[in-house]
This record gives sequence, C-alpha cells and structure tokens, in this order.
Amino acid sequence: MEIQIRLFATLKDRIGREVISVRVPDGASVADLLQAVAETYPALGPYLPSTIVAVNHEFAFPEDTLQPGDEIALFPPVSGGEEDPSRPEIVAITTEPIDLSALVQAVATPRTGAVALFTGVVRGEEGDRRVKFLEYEAYLPMAEAKMRQIVAEIRGRWPLIHGIALVQRVGRMAVGEITVAVAVSSGHRHEGIFEAARYGIDRLKEIVPIWKKEIGSHGEVWIEGHYQPSPRDVSRSPRDG
Repeated sequence: MEIQIRLFATLKDRIGREVISVRVPDGASVADLLQAVAETYPALGPYLPSTIVAVNHEFAFPEDTLQPGDEIALFPPVSGGEEDPSRPEIVAITTEPIDLSALVQAVATPRTGAVALFTGVVRGEEGDRRVKFLEYEAYLPMAEAKMRQIVAEIRGRWPLIHGIALVQRVGRMAVGEITVAVAVSSGHRHEGIFEAARYGIDRLKEIVPIWKKEIGSHGEVWIEGHYQPSPRDVSRSPRDG
C-alpha cells in the first residue's frame, strides 16, 4: 500500500517537501514505514532514530500496525525551548547506512566554513584474522544519553564549534561499510574541529555502551575494550550539584 506522510520542522526543511510517499506491504508496522522512508529518502536517514511518528493524531510506536487511509506525520521531538539553529546537534543510533553528505549538511550553518568528518569502517584483516563482517549492538537508552554527554563535553572544550553529529550504526556490516561517523563544523579549520572530532570518537569508544562481534575465518568473537569508567564519566546536570 502507498502511504502519504506529512513532515514538520527539521524534517520538512531537509527534504524540501511537506508531504512524501512510500510503499509498504499490507499490514506493515511503524518500524517498516521508517525503514521505507530511510531507503526512499536517504537525506532523512540521520534524523529518523529520534523522529516521532504520529498516526491519526496520536503517538505511534515501532510495533504498531498501519492501515490504509491512516494519517501519518513525522516530526522531531517537541522542545520546550527554541533550538539554536547556529549550533545544530545530531545524536543517532541507526540500522541504516550512514549518509555522509547529509551528515555534513546537517551540521553546517550559514556561518560554517569548515567541517571535519571522521568515519570508521569495517576492516577486512585484524592481524592474522580474516574478517567477513561485524555485528554491532547497543544498550540504546544509555548509549544515546552518553552520546549527548559527549556533545556537551565537546561544547565545553571547543566553544567556537558550530554543529556536532555523532552517528553509530548497529546491526551487521560487511568489510568496507561505514560503522560510525563524527562530524564537527566551525567557521574556520583552526577553531578546534580536528581535535573535537578526534575527541568525539575517542570518547565514544570509552563511555558509550556499544559492542561489536567479529565474524570471520576464526569463527565469532566479541571485541571488548579495556576502559573502566570513572566518576568523571558520569553526566551531571546542574541540579546534581
């Protein structure tokens, strides 16, 4: 069945349209719908993990089933305050391929003159091991919270930064596929973007609960790190003291 979808706010601006359409099988779920949107409109991919879905004027969830004629809307989380367009922030964990061009556009502002982009890819060789693919999994609620903490830490260290994006892919990925991306923008290249991007990926590897299983000629093995969190890694809001 063909589904018409209304877009609002950031999503509408990124695609340049207020209404899009996708085709999904009869009895498709909200999760199926979002997958179809990601495949049909890749520019929306980085935003979909945090996108809210409404069906017939009510919040909908991944397992909910769609019916012909449903009125569907996609929009970002509603904010009690005004988002600063000069300091865009994207935190996402997704099963979809990461669109680097869309990510660069998402962190750029009218004042931006430089973007530093780090990407991680699946290696085909690890020492004497031959890797076929990797499988990533995440403790989603905590992973997203820690990624937002990293964004806040970057803001504190490099105040001239404009936009920041941290996107981690989960699921199965073949050799050469992008697994993670960090994008940081500023007015000029000397305003900390290289250092901030390096900090972003290093901290992600330290405190964000994401793991990978390596599958290859040696069988299957979970790759674990050695970093043990300390009190400095705990995110504290102002009311925590």
